Amino acid sequence: MAGTAKTLFRVVTEPCPQTSNKVTVVGTGQVGMATVFSLLSQGVSNDVCLIDMMADKLQGELMDLQHGSLFLKNPKITASKDYRISAGSKLCIVTAGVRQQEGESRLNLVQRNTDVFKHIIPSLVQYSPNTIIVIVSNPCDILTYVAWKLSGLPVCKVLGSGTNLDSSRFRFLISQKLGCSTSSVHGWIIGEHGDSSVPVWSGVNVAGVRLKDISPKMGTDDDPENWKSIHKDVIQSAYEIIKLKGFTNWAIGLSAAALANTILSNQHNVHAVSVMVKGLHGIDEEMFLSLPCVLGNSGVESIINLRLSEEEEIQFQASAAAMHEALKDVKSLDLNKK
Repeated sequence: MAGTAKTLFRVVTEPCPQTSNKVTVVGTGQVGMATVFSLLSQGVSNDVCLIDMMADKLQGELMDLQHGSLFLKNPKITASKDYRISAGSKLCIVTAGVRQQEGESRLNLVQRNTDVFKHIIPSLVQYSPNTIIVIVSNPCDILTYVAWKLSGLPVCKVLGSGTNLDSSRFRFLISQKLGCSTSSVHGWIIGEHGDSSVPVWSGVNVAGVRLKDISPKMGTDDDPENWKSIHKDVIQSAYEIIKLKGFTNWAIGLSAAALANTILSNQHNVHAVSVMVKGLHGIDEEMFLSLPCVLGNSGVESIINLRLSEEEEIQFQASAAAMHEALKDVKSLDLNKK
């Protein structure tokens, strides 16, 4: 083969080493593979590494993707159970974790996932000490805190996918009710990626026109148009999809790829992601919750100082209180013990 290549090609110069845009995705389940496919099909990265403990599944996914290289601009796709393959990753996306069992408490789920993270996070940092870590695994906010503690990385380099998807669902549902495109609706879901999330109705706008100025009761119990139901639908979306098809994957995979694209391309786009919120909105404890943030190749570059209404501020505080309770037991866990 070497002889054929030597005959076929006349070498003019050696190829220059490419700027690293390597992305490692840990976990090749439904969410992990939706993330990988989104990264590759959108050309976010041309160097994607897959890591999983299920060797046969890993090899099957690798071969299947490699056979589509012709249609994916010929990316480099690698896979292994060995974390050494992830060396030099600019970005590591963690989708791995155990699923909640019927009747299992949230804390027990966190404990089991924490045990998984004790292997994953230090291994990633060992081979990519300057990487940025994005946590997609649930419960996202708690596990982002765990990942930050385990990684030893600066807080700007560890973030969770948080309410990036929630905000997308929010904008989509509003757009459906208004009859315009999702990209023309601007609005945010903040706080916990979960039941205590907060819709920022005061900031929802289309072309700069605040919907609250048109419908002052929007998002309240007295709203004749019942806009408040949209937030309930956002919260229930994942449960409904899981009920219908058994899991969610495509939207969260697209969400993770959008975060990766902003970071790798240094676009400075604003996304709602789970970040350290101590010192913001009256929060005195270390915890991760979602706020709109400017992302770039350094990770989280800025957090937007939202102008919340009094009611939204109260709701955000309630979300923080719920997270504080959830983290009490987590902070008592020995994160250094494997």
